[in-house]
Amino acid sequence: MEIERKFLVSRLPDAPERFPRVRMEQAYLSTDPVIRIRRAGERYVLTCKGHGLLAREEFELDLTPESYARLLTKTEGIRIVKDRYEIPLGAYTVELDIFHGTLAPLVVAEVEFPTEDAAKAFVAPDWFGREVTYDPAYTNAALSQKTPPDRK
Repeated sequence: MEIERKFLVSRLPDAPERFPRVRMEQAYLSTDPVIRIRRAGERYVLTCKGHGLLAREEFELDLTPESYARLLTKTEGIRIVKDRYEIPLGAYTVELDIFHGTLAPLVVAEVEFPTEDAAKAFVAPDWFGREVTYDPAYTNAALSQKTPPDRK
């Protein structure tokens, strides 16, 4: 089960480059149901996600670089490329995603939680912007298909 809240970032935290970063490339075999392939550094993964916005089922399967490359030819929409910074925030980790290519200059912060109650109790820091957890247009699957709503 994946439980996360998502925010548009209004301003970057000080020196995000001092935190761990990984370049991610991901594309979608299907957006309904969500079936995604991702390269994160040297890790290749196929992910299936259930329905939902705050909480949803998630299943991951490791891929070889060769199977990733073959599946990449079967994807639809744009290929998402982003840098993910992992920033500690109390008991949690903020995944700060800075998008590249056609989705630039989009910047999103996601925080994963152990329970829905913990997610609902979370108070976002002031550098987070508008919450988009419940806006399906800001799922990565939706972003792979069109321009974000605030840039139309």
